[in-house]
Amino acid sequence: MLQILLGAISLGLLWAVMTIGVYITYRILDIADLSVEGSIAMGAAIAAQLIYNGVNPFAASLAAFLGGMVAGLVTGLLHTRLKIPALLSGILTMIALYSINLRIMGKANLSLLRMDTVYTKFEELGLSHTNAVILFGLLCVLGVVGILYWFFGTEIGCAIRATGNNSQMARAQGINTNNMIILGLVISNGLVAFSGSLIAQSQSFADVQMGIGSIVIGLASVIIGEVLFGKRNFFNRLLSLVMGAVTYRIIIALVLKLGMPANDLKLFTAITVAVALSLPVFRSYLRPIKKSMRGESADAVDQRNL
Repeated sequence: MLQILLGAISLGLLWAVMTIGVYITYRILDIADLSVEGSIAMGAAIAAQLIYNGVNPFAASLAAFLGGMVAGLVTGLLHTRLKIPALLSGILTMIALYSINLRIMGKANLSLLRMDTVYTKFEELGLSHTNAVILFGLLCVLGVVGILYWFFGTEIGCAIRATGNNSQMARAQGINTNNMIILGLVISNGLVAFSGSLIAQSQSFADVQMGIGSIVIGLASVIIGEVLFGKRNFFNRLLSLVMGAVTYRIIIALVLKLGMPANDLKLFTAITVAVALSLPVFRSYLRPIKKSMRGESADAVDQRNL
């Protein structure tokens, strides 16, 4: 059982980087960016191909990050310059990246067995593969959270947040909202691709279809993190995303342990996200019931007093 939990934590930390990327577009920019399903596979493909050809795994991971930034740039240009709706822009980029990823890898999947990865240095210190992934993943997550907390406190970062919060007011303050949207998409997809490179090195292979359903996983992690761990301030929100990603992976591991078929995981994730996103509606339905119950109890007290 402990090994299952450690495996879930290690995978959750790697997916946490992707979750933060999804949060930037979904919460900060208020854009549903589906290009992440292609960029996460792109990051895995770039890193795997470079490592396979003898490139340093850290350099390969950096190249994956840069590749994801290019994917985000394309989505941003389609949306802001060509005036294509954000949702459709992401879909177009996602479709294009499928073919591009096949071109990068040369085939549908690429194995990294018995090759050095970013975790090899930690494994040489005597750590198991799972512990090495946890340690390196934790370092990456803390680094990403720290950098983003600093960045979104700068003038440019605040401009991105203002663009997502109220674009008309942001333009009235002289902010070029189109550039801010592009920059947000670039950062988001860069983080998603970086996460893909770490996941590929952890599981020792990259697959062209590994991004399918990743947007739902990211949304599930965002919602779980916000509901369970709160969103009092920006730093707390970033940490809640990490905890949400880890919690989601633990839930999946426990559900599988209880005997749920692996083929039903996508359905379970979709239902989880739908329920989480519908919580405000459920609360609005329950609020009048609670008020009426309180009113009835008050009336009952008055009757007893009479």
